[in-house]
Amino acid sequence: GVYIHAGPEVSVTSTKSFTSTVVAFALLALHLGRVRDLGPGDGARLIDGLEALPAHIAAVLADEDAIAAVARDLVAPVASMFFVGRVGGHVVALEGAQKLKEVSYIHAEAYPAAELKHGPLALVGPEVPTVVVLPDDHLLDKNLASVEEIRARKGPVIAVTDAGVDDVPDAPGDGRFAAVLRVPRAEPELAPVVLGIPLQLLAYHAAVALGRDVDRPRNLAKSVTVE
Repeated sequence: GVYIHAGPEVSVTSTKSFTSTVVAFALLALHLGRVRDLGPGDGARLIDGLEALPAHIAAVLADEDAIAAVARDLVAPVASMFFVGRVGGHVVALEGAQKLKEVSYIHAEAYPAAELKHGPLALVGPEVPTVVVLPDDHLLDKNLASVEEIRARKGPVIAVTDAGVDDVPDAPGDGRFAAVLRVPRAEPELAPVVLGIPLQLLAYHAAVALGRDVDRPRNLAKSVTVE
């Protein structure tokens, strides 16, 4: 067993426990890497990256008002949403969709961005926004190509990114994104930890805008007591 030391969380929708669990696994992976063949330089880089995470997350929280505005204006009014990303970004997308459906009761699904043409793209349109997780990595160009596929179907795109992508358009219909939620740049292996925070806040503020009980979502319990 590994203690995550996140402290008590009374809300059914676990957020800090999710984030702390990811960090615990990062530490475990680092330990196993050092046991094998991860060099001391990469080990020190990742330790420095882990120690920088609290400041990165604090910077995201400082921008909470902007995230709340996106949740209120672009998320709360819709009935369904997609979340997409590649590799680590897909895992972040899964967390975003899970939190949104859990507390706002908006239907949300997460897909690998490469799978859009295998079904989900048929549902994309002006009334179905897509959150695209866009880390600044070697897959950025492929992710931006997926954004263009969505835009070609008139789907609004909300980007969560640490990359220097287009900002919010000045006029409706201009630019690539309906909104951009920016996070500080973290080490590539740790970027999912930071990229997940805006999606948790997006779900929270969408639920608040809709008048949901964010601590006790309907039909859910803190502990699973049945099979």
